[in-house]
Amino acid sequence: FKKENSGTMIYGIHAVTEAIRAGKEIDKLFLQEGLKSDLSAELRRITKENDVLYVMVPGAKLDRIAAGKNHQGCVAFISSITYFQIEELLPTNFEAGRTPLLLILDRITDVRNFGAIARSAECAGVDAIIIPSRGAAQVGADAIKTSAGALHAIPICRESNLKDTIDFLKASGLRIASCTEKGSTPHHKTELSGPL
Repeated sequence: FKKENSGTMIYGIHAVTEAIRAGKEIDKLFLQEGLKSDLSAELRRITKENDVLYVMVPGAKLDRIAAGKNHQGCVAFISSITYFQIEELLPTNFEAGRTPLLLILDRITDVRNFGAIARSAECAGVDAIIIPSRGAAQVGADAIKTSAGALHAIPICRESNLKDTIDFLKASGLRIASCTEKGSTPHHKTELSGPL
């Protein structure tokens, strides 16, 4: 567990259950291994209904994370931002007469790199950033600070399956281009016109 990945910490089964029911964006959810109660079963049911991922961890890890608080086998971190769904965001972009330029990030795990990329994306006129729901840097205080506020200006979409998302974007008329740090042409000298 890295502190920089955290948003606002909440703990206790009731508090976490109600946060999910209230539609709060959960960045990370840790449940204690071997936790068996009606309340924990209800929490797992609600996480499934709301597509909230959780990790089973030993009780000692929760004790460290919660710093002595009575966590009842459950600790969650509420996201610092609100995530969007690309399926809802893209039509809005077209309806406004804008040509969408989207950025998909895969396997960017360092929060400072993520923030720096978001800063460049804002300068490049990116309409939304799409990240996977697993295996990506969390959008916490350090990422927001490094982005110089860009992460509050650009909608972030967190998707469970990037392949399906790319297929959706192709079906919506967007071209897909890939880039790498090993490329020789900077993005500002590359043809990026049209829905991309």
